[in-house]
Amino acid sequence: MSKIKQTKEVATSKNHDVPSFSKHATLQERYAAGKTLRSFCARDAHDAWKVTRNRKEVISLIEASEKGRVESLIPLRHGRMSQSPFTFYRAGALLMAHDLAKTPNTAYKPQICGDCHLSNFGGFATPERQIIFSINDMDETLPAPWEWDVKRLATSFVIACRNNGLSENTAQDAAQLCVQSYRQHMAGFSTMKQMELWYYMIDSNTLIADLDDPDLRKRAIKRIEKARESQIADDVYPKLTAKEGEIIYIKDQLPTIFHWEGHEPGEINELVKFAFRGYRDSLSPSYQTLLDRFEMKDVAIKVVGVGSVGTLCWVLLLMATEHDPLFLQAKQAGPSVLEAYAGRSVFDNHGQRVVNGYRLLQPASDIFLGWTRGRQGRDFYFRQLRDMKIKILVETFGKSEMNVFADWCGQALALAHARGGDAALLSGYMGKGNAFDKAVARFAVAYADQNESDYEVFMRAIKQGKLKAEYEAPEA
Repeated sequence: MSKIKQTKEVATSKNHDVPSFSKHATLQERYAAGKTLRSFCARDAHDAWKVTRNRKEVISLIEASEKGRVESLIPLRHGRMSQSPFTFYRAGALLMAHDLAKTPNTAYKPQICGDCHLSNFGGFATPERQIIFSINDMDETLPAPWEWDVKRLATSFVIACRNNGLSENTAQDAAQLCVQSYRQHMAGFSTMKQMELWYYMIDSNTLIADLDDPDLRKRAIKRIEKARESQIADDVYPKLTAKEGEIIYIKDQLPTIFHWEGHEPGEINELVKFAFRGYRDSLSPSYQTLLDRFEMKDVAIKVVGVGSVGTLCWVLLLMATEHDPLFLQAKQAGPSVLEAYAGRSVFDNHGQRVVNGYRLLQPASDIFLGWTRGRQGRDFYFRQLRDMKIKILVETFGKSEMNVFADWCGQALALAHARGGDAALLSGYMGKGNAFDKAVARFAVAYADQNESDYEVFMRAIKQGKLKAEYEAPEA
């Protein structure tokens, strides 16, 4: 007897029966369930994009995304967003979530990233010090329509290609290649045994070995070697800290690193101590023991990224001995931008929501990953700062680099969704042909045009004084 049954779900504006099944259904049953979704949401329907009549104003959505942020930092956020349509897009997770909610979807909601663009992928070290490739930002993670991640990622490749002066054909091809990689790797993941899938990692050495271009391979190897050699004590520690007598503290580097007004370097506020105790409680006993070997020496605010600017983000300096530092990052976590469109999180603490996303979607997570709630009601999640992380410089990519990265990101997103959802169901829906790939690529081009239009509205608002923008001096 089939383990598949029928349940009611909602896809876009109308109800339809979505196949549901036992967790122990066969691969064939789950694949068949995915195929039935095509009758409710055709694969080529994903190319649809047009502005709806009730679309909210761009500026109002930007302002909505900034509620609860540190007001003095919002102009800096606008300054970073204004650099290009690409940086504007990186900060537009809420704006796109509002738009994606009006597009066709299958109503299948696994755990997704929620802010899936190519700059949120990169390399980092596992606890075993193996460098792997995966999504590295989960601030908006939530169970939601899986197509939203795929469309946001594909669109980011079109925008990044345009930002780098590449042709329109190159841009659309990169978007389609990304989706093709996602579909093909999802098919492979669907046939894996569950424990095999759970342990699977996209190893950097394997990715590099598969590169056809010897120059690309040489540059990638050099980046990996640099990351392995760059230890926290030798790299970050001297750049971020200073010492006066016996006091070691974090150096102010305005406007991106500074101590809270009224607090001296080395002074640990009671609110910080309270939140840190809650964070410690979220760790397993073994990692609590490790954390206890370090003493907190200083805390400062650190402005990070583009979309995150204005949220409270702290960098904490802890020391075991004088030459044995540990840097932690505590980042404010509010409701996901997807919640208004996909439903509220099951977690009361949004730091825990983010941590759950990391642990579910990444093959390996930071051993110091944890969460807390401060006395003032703000939620935070903690992780290490720059632990052998490799930032991908997509702004420098030409056609060949962009295509390689599109393949890597598609593979990494497929692995994340296979961990957070059902690979066979997704593979059954997408199938073996390229209908889904082409449709999403067409959407990506159309939405990249929309992003440029929204960027122009944003820039006019700055020029007219409706939004304030603060600009940083270029690095020497």
